[in-house]
Amino acid sequence: MVMENVSSRSDVPTNISLVSAVDAVSQSLQYKTVSVFLVLLVCGVGIVGNVMVVLVVLTARHMRTPTNCYLVSLAVADLIVLVAAGLPNVSDSLMGTWVYGHAGCLGITYFQYLGINVSSCSITAFTVERYIAICHPMRAQTVCTVSRAQRIIAGVWVLTCIYCMLWFFLVDIQVNPDQRVQCGYKVSRDLYLPIYLIDFTIFYVLPLLLAIVLYALIARILYLSPLPQPADAATATTLHRSCKETPEGGAKGGRQGRPRSALSSRKQVTKMLAVVVVLFALLWMPYRTLVLVNSFVATPYLDAWFLLFCRTCIYANSAINPVVYNLMSQRFRSAFRELYRCQGRATQRHTLCAVKASYSVARDPPDPAPSANGGKKGGGRVTGKAGVEVSPRKEVSFGNERDGSAMEEERRDTPADPLETTPGPAETEKGGEMKHSVV
Repeated sequence: MVMENVSSRSDVPTNISLVSAVDAVSQSLQYKTVSVFLVLLVCGVGIVGNVMVVLVVLTARHMRTPTNCYLVSLAVADLIVLVAAGLPNVSDSLMGTWVYGHAGCLGITYFQYLGINVSSCSITAFTVERYIAICHPMRAQTVCTVSRAQRIIAGVWVLTCIYCMLWFFLVDIQVNPDQRVQCGYKVSRDLYLPIYLIDFTIFYVLPLLLAIVLYALIARILYLSPLPQPADAATATTLHRSCKETPEGGAKGGRQGRPRSALSSRKQVTKMLAVVVVLFALLWMPYRTLVLVNSFVATPYLDAWFLLFCRTCIYANSAINPVVYNLMSQRFRSAFRELYRCQGRATQRHTLCAVKASYSVARDPPDPAPSANGGKKGGGRVTGKAGVEVSPRKEVSFGNERDGSAMEEERRDTPADPLETTPGPAETEKGGEMKHSVV
């Protein structure tokens, strides 16, 4: 997805994510079929999953927590990676050449690095947020808020956008002796190497080292030490408000079961985020290692099948996070199901309304002409005292008439949409800001 040394000349590295190595294997029908199928499958699943993550957090108020804000940033970054790197790889496999021109080479390379770097920063951000929430719960009530998370995310995107502008000056299209167009570096290998090493250190090595240290501290608190006990009632109230979390299983236990449920929920959320970090490290390791080795050896390793494996791992890293949320988070799983049901109900309701409206227009007769005494003929009207006409209150729903009292009783008995209810205890508000909660 990023650039790598694949040219036969050791001083001109090109983009392996968009242009495969030129050999008999990469031009074979078998390789192209497998490559296109894998990329389309992984990218399709990833795009749908990440879009659902963004929708459930933005539409469900109970999902708007600081941690979920960072997960939305990660989902958007993964979408950029899948669209800017995965889909151009499909066209390159089918066409065998770069078809997006000079502007496409600059723009696609820029967005590739933007998505990669923002995803790394988002992972680092929710790791730090989880450390503060668990290891420093008193401080979390002022630090772990939705508004602060939004400001941090905005700062990450702005700084990363500025940093990635460097790639506008480093890449260009190239024409090989066989007239095959490629998008790759226009700088020498000596200049490329320090740039890559800096990017490799900032957006891969340092985030992983920080995650290892912070998750070790978190594990010590969750598994080896009891939760901090407040000294008095006021402190207990503050601690309870800042770190109170709804159990993932949705159990409604008594007061004695709440601390145990909150601890279990906190462990489950932390495990989920730790799995995201581990997958990031493992799935990026083949490609990062390959580029690092090829940067120092005289003859780079360019096996076409191994390059396909490295690229597929990168796309899988951007596609697998929503699957992890669905498997390990009860709240995300319920939100995904509700989003699907709402979409299905909206489509069905729109279709039924259109059919019933057409049927009602076709069958309803025109209003009868007024009678001699100023009233209307028929219509079921009843004349009351003083000659005033009254009619029973009725409401129409999908062509069926029901009394207004029955409709009102049905409304009272129908439960509200869980995604439209106000946040529960897990989302304590103070000063208009959503306090820290579980995922």
